[in-house]
Amino acid sequence: MRLANKVALITGGTSGIGQATAILFANEGAKIAITGRDEKRGHAVTEQILENGGHAIFIRADVRKPDECSRAIDETLRAFGHLDVLFNNAGIFYPHSALECTEEEWDLQIDINLKGTFLMSKFALPGMIQQGGGVIINNSSGWGIVGGDAGVAYCASKGGVVLLTKAMAIDHGRQGVRVNCICPGDVDTPMLPEDARMRGMKWEDYLASCSNRPMGRIGTVDEIAKAVLFLACDDSSFMTGAALVVDGGGTAD
Repeated sequence: MRLANKVALITGGTSGIGQATAILFANEGAKIAITGRDEKRGHAVTEQILENGGHAIFIRADVRKPDECSRAIDETLRAFGHLDVLFNNAGIFYPHSALECTEEEWDLQIDINLKGTFLMSKFALPGMIQQGGGVIINNSSGWGIVGGDAGVAYCASKGGVVLLTKAMAIDHGRQGVRVNCICPGDVDTPMLPEDARMRGMKWEDYLASCSNRPMGRIGTVDEIAKAVLFLACDDSSFMTGAALVVDGGGTAD
């Protein structure tokens, strides 16, 4: 029960890494608020947590919009009284080079992946500072550390998340707030087959292209969730400003 008596807010918690993290956090004793834009999926996740004896709420929110980010924080505080852990997980990806990337796709990825992380943190920080501490975890990517093919806007947004993380860690460390980011590699989420589709690749060919990683496979959402849990709990109490890469060795190659 490494998160007993803690409250965690997870953006993009309706599927993939966010869903797996919400369930793991609940099993570790946390009360959970998840945000997303799909109410049906959001309520399905919270129902799963509630059925297992946990505490969870779903808040429909778009992280691109400041008023909805502020409301998500307020609703979490009204439901549970405080906020200890914020996991900025919401993200989106379109596989395009600078020549192919439209301005709309650029704005969408920057707004969700980077601006959304900034906005949620901005509204969560005052309460964390007032209560004497908290933890913010941002979901970046291996492509926030190194470049990737046909991912110009995604790489820009995720690289921004890494340095946003470091800047906030410097600003708020003495106020008791730890800020770190997770940098996953290829993970078995709904985003991966969608990437294959947009690239015009068969799923089996896409998976084969991932086999050149040192570990020879893609990751699971549970593996990433466990790394997020490490950053959320006191096991990482002397870590802030870190970019924790969990990618099967992809960035080491």
